[in-house]
Amino acid sequence: MTIKLPEHFRERMKELLASEYDEFEASYGRPAQAGLRLNPLKTGKPGQADKIAPAWREQPVPWCPTGYYLPEGARPGKHPHYHAGIYFIQEPSAMAPVELLDVKPGDRVLDLCAAPGGKSTQIAGKLAGSGLLVSNDNHPDRAKALLKNIELAGVRNAVVLNETPERLSGRFAGFFDKILVDAPCSGEGMFRKDPDMLRAYDAYGVDRCSAMQRSILAEAVKMLKPGGTLVYSTCTFSAEENEGVIAELLKDRPELETVEAPLRHLFAPGRPEWLGEGGAGSLADSLRRTVRLWPHRIRGEGHYAAVIRKHPDAADSEPSRAPREDRSLPAPTRSEWSAAEETLRECVNAPIEKDRRWATFGGLLTLVPEGLPSLEGLRVVRPGWAVGSFKKGRFAPSHALALGIAAEDAIRSVDFGADHPYTIRYLKGETLETGADELKLSPGAGPKGFVLVTADGFPLGWAKWQDGYLKNEYPPAWRWTP
Repeated sequence: MTIKLPEHFRERMKELLASEYDEFEASYGRPAQAGLRLNPLKTGKPGQADKIAPAWREQPVPWCPTGYYLPEGARPGKHPHYHAGIYFIQEPSAMAPVELLDVKPGDRVLDLCAAPGGKSTQIAGKLAGSGLLVSNDNHPDRAKALLKNIELAGVRNAVVLNETPERLSGRFAGFFDKILVDAPCSGEGMFRKDPDMLRAYDAYGVDRCSAMQRSILAEAVKMLKPGGTLVYSTCTFSAEENEGVIAELLKDRPELETVEAPLRHLFAPGRPEWLGEGGAGSLADSLRRTVRLWPHRIRGEGHYAAVIRKHPDAADSEPSRAPREDRSLPAPTRSEWSAAEETLRECVNAPIEKDRRWATFGGLLTLVPEGLPSLEGLRVVRPGWAVGSFKKGRFAPSHALALGIAAEDAIRSVDFGADHPYTIRYLKGETLETGADELKLSPGAGPKGFVLVTADGFPLGWAKWQDGYLKNEYPPAWRWTP
């Protein structure tokens, strides 16, 4: 075995797993299993997924219809398709919680502990552009990484927040159809994948984590509408952080019940008996409806998930305290609209939906998702899809706009293909010598102006064409690194 497990962890797992322990320990001698998940927002049309490297799509993840196991040595993060947001690199077991959440187009969904954004982008793919996604993380730097992945995936109906669960629950009481709580945990299930989890294990003990998880869940259920579904998940084996947390929640909130998670794909049921004598009591059957993913049974790391439903007749005990007007998101002025419309008409074919809710936020023109309550007083990272920025009286299309549209939506575009040397040069931020005859133009359009650069038809970002050159508009913070 190449991984040295903490001795007290080994002894506890020996006691709990009994005859299965040797097989469990042997799994740590195998390499961690990497995976990727296709982005339906960009690969949903016939033939689009076929453009992705076949070797990366050979072995499907059985519990995720868009997931694939990666062969050893694959580096999909060093491919132009990654920079087009057409897939997300994700550990296979981590794909299961969103599948259990069963998101449908039109749902209002909260991803409460969302960074770095893998599960949020998975949710967005299932929403298919309708409904609302609120992605939140209470750590500022992690919330910035979350925003980047939301934009990379081309999500147009998401709000990114940087708040505590307590502050959110007052604003979004009884609001969401679906909630995902992928809770911070002791990380026992990630020892094989992430050595940092081993080093941090003693610092983030089971007792500390379970207390934090109970607090997060208590606020999360306040935001779930009657009849709504919440999935609680962790990447740890500890019963105190899994079945124990759910047991406490069910005792405190009788309007909640567990929904049986299917035991397909070698998933295992919850283990209420691990809570000790009297730990589960009458809730034992409810806890067996939860699900465990074991690394010695499946091709993936350790995970736990519980599907929880709020009874349709549950009373809303937490009325929303949202103000009627959201003064934090002012509508664009007449001069801002004029500048934005002029530029956008030169960039995209689609008409501007002026009847939608638009706001200026941090110098950005933002399309706010429909049905969003006031965000006033909350720490907002991005209140919707930022389509461009205002600077010194001018307006420029955003990188999020480029990644959120299709190639055919652009007035001007140029495609170099993933293997073309210009593609990497573009991602590095270089100016490219390009003839006007290489551009694809909408009828009546001239070559001068903003051009959407694509790889195999997938948008990468903007450039500006003039006099035979593409001046690079790719964001410096996103640029290709060896």
